[in-house]
Amino acid sequence: MASQTTRTTAVGKRPVRHDGYDKVTGKALYGADTNLPGMLHGRILRSPHAHARIISINTGKAEAHPEVHSVITNSDFPPQKNESVAAIPGPAINLKQQTDNILAGSKVLYKGHPIAAIAATSTHAAEEAMGLIEVEYDVLDSVATAEDAIADGAPLLHEEYKNNISSHTQLQIGDIQKGFSESTHLVEREFRTSTVHQGYIEPHSATAWWTPNNRVTVWGSSQGHFQIRDKTSLVLGVPYSSIKVIPMEIGGGFGGKTTIYLEPIAALLSRRTGAPVKVTMSRVEVLESTGPTSGSYMNVKIGTDDNGKILAAYADLKFEAGAFPGSPVGAAANCIFTPYDIENVLIDAYDIVDNKPKTTAYRAPGAPIGSFAAETLLDELSEELGIDPIELRIINGAKEGTLRPSGITNPKIGCIETAQAAKDHSHYSTPLGEGLKGNLRGRGIASGFWINGSGAACAIANVNFDGTVNLTIGSMDIGGLRPVAAQHVAEVLGIPVENINPQVGDTETIGYTSMTGGSGGAFKTGWASYEAAQDVKRQLLQRAAEVWEASLDDIELVDGAFRHSSDPVLQMSFAELASKLPDTGGPVVGRANLDPRGPGSAFATHIVDVEVDPETGKVEILRYTAAQDAGKAIHPDYVEGQIQGGVVQGIGWALNEEYFMNDEGAMVNSSLLDYRMPTSLDLPMIDPVIVEVSNPLHPYGVRGVGEVPLVPPLAAIANAIYDAIGVRMVELPMNPAAITAAIQNK
Repeated sequence: MASQTTRTTAVGKRPVRHDGYDKVTGKALYGADTNLPGMLHGRILRSPHAHARIISINTGKAEAHPEVHSVITNSDFPPQKNESVAAIPGPAINLKQQTDNILAGSKVLYKGHPIAAIAATSTHAAEEAMGLIEVEYDVLDSVATAEDAIADGAPLLHEEYKNNISSHTQLQIGDIQKGFSESTHLVEREFRTSTVHQGYIEPHSATAWWTPNNRVTVWGSSQGHFQIRDKTSLVLGVPYSSIKVIPMEIGGGFGGKTTIYLEPIAALLSRRTGAPVKVTMSRVEVLESTGPTSGSYMNVKIGTDDNGKILAAYADLKFEAGAFPGSPVGAAANCIFTPYDIENVLIDAYDIVDNKPKTTAYRAPGAPIGSFAAETLLDELSEELGIDPIELRIINGAKEGTLRPSGITNPKIGCIETAQAAKDHSHYSTPLGEGLKGNLRGRGIASGFWINGSGAACAIANVNFDGTVNLTIGSMDIGGLRPVAAQHVAEVLGIPVENINPQVGDTETIGYTSMTGGSGGAFKTGWASYEAAQDVKRQLLQRAAEVWEASLDDIELVDGAFRHSSDPVLQMSFAELASKLPDTGGPVVGRANLDPRGPGSAFATHIVDVEVDPETGKVEILRYTAAQDAGKAIHPDYVEGQIQGGVVQGIGWALNEEYFMNDEGAMVNSSLLDYRMPTSLDLPMIDPVIVEVSNPLHPYGVRGVGEVPLVPPLAAIANAIYDAIGVRMVELPMNPAAITAAIQNK
């Protein structure tokens, strides 16, 4: 392991982003910007019902349409077994369920479930032909919440899941009964949260071209083009080596672009027509048919002694998985109590299927939901005990050596340091002031934890003869990864970041790289870039020694210049040595491939001030401060941006966002006009506070930063609303109707 760097020239600085010009001028190309010669356009017929058996599908009239080239249904995919297989890196996949989510098999399980796909000469023709497909349904009762799904007599989505419970897992440490029996202060509440969407601006789009030599090229936006390649290959039943995925710029993902929806459809339509096919979703399709995060029911209980020490904690977590298993309840269980040192913990985690789209990851999947419950109870305990709410969190704060409920022992972490930074911030000691025109003000705090991930990563650094470096990485850049990777290289080589040209390679030009997710991109790909730069450095030191006919041991690279340790006359800049490469052995290419462990855990503590109009129930965010341990902020602008973005999503989740379902199980607010996300007009300036407790397992001390800022806001805002109106809010969203009802029922 490289030693920690104390003085840096590139790391920790704020260079201009390499992709900025292309994005602000419209030069950058996203998934839907792909246009190929002879390209056909695909559209998808979707179910109008939340739950129904498919009796028959008649595509004859659509296929007879003069502009239609092909129509496909689930039966056109290879048959799959209804079992999970570990066929590719990552969690095991049930390929039948994966395929049935792409195009429905014998049943539709949510409104918007794909039924059939059409390739036509234009989107208008494809839309017209969709109306010619005849589908006969046997409509069934549906369930839209976890509680309804497990109720006696509820309709079953899948016969193999009794009471619609696909799995039940437990995490346990210590003796929960002993802990509660010794507690002198106990709080217990039920909580409910609604289904919410990631809200990325760019809809899903995929273009595929299946050529006669059985090679498939896919263009699209995702968080991991290798995973898109591998999953598509499994669904299509072809070798993954026959598929090439070219990554386009991504207009937001937040976990929602980690799986496949359109890629196998576009590929199969292309195979049947011989032409490239592009399929792009509408906003309605994105909201109704792609994976949101879970709605939930939770029962949580915490006990302390008279000094505020938490002695026991219990959580019953029931998360909606949507149409197929796979909610983030496991991650929620891992995160809910992890900011604290608690000897006795029991967590029951249930994954429950219901008639909504199959859930997908959403920024710290599951953790914000669990934190909403746990942090609300801690706020209640702090009031009952008469202990400052941040001080209560510091008293119980996790530290190095603390045993988590998952059984993992904490490495070096910054939990307490982050809480202390929030407590020391001027925001916390500034008086709230009086609300305007009878409005009520309140202040809330909450802490949060995210696991952080890692995975395989590759990088290639090609030294140009003019002294610049072309850097190719395998991770999708969804939050500033290209400049961060470039900073790792520039730091090692001592050259300006502007002299590094970072780019994301396709699946045939760079080695396998795992998904950009889990807050692991900067950790793993930054490290791979660091090692590729070290490889370049080793080779260039050898070249300098050859040029000077000196011992390699006498050559060093300092501040971008090669020099002889005992002869100050012998010096060359990086660019000068690069110009000599053609005559000293040819090109220098550095490479790295690794799968590093120890990404470091992420902790955050947030403070928020709100003003509530008691007549209308409207909540205004007055001030927001978010303290977070970043380990080492490679590019502080990006770290601050990640913190601010996570907070804004949390504000929307807390106050407005929800899947509003009618009695037939249909989402009735499937547009950005009705699915209300915050805009800049709804927000104050979010004040990010970067805490740096170095991760000893990374060359520069990096910890992932992208996800934990979404964990505390739900609870922090709920606690602030309580401080204002005197009523505990235990259901999300806390919209004006919910606030006014709470005040009226006080």
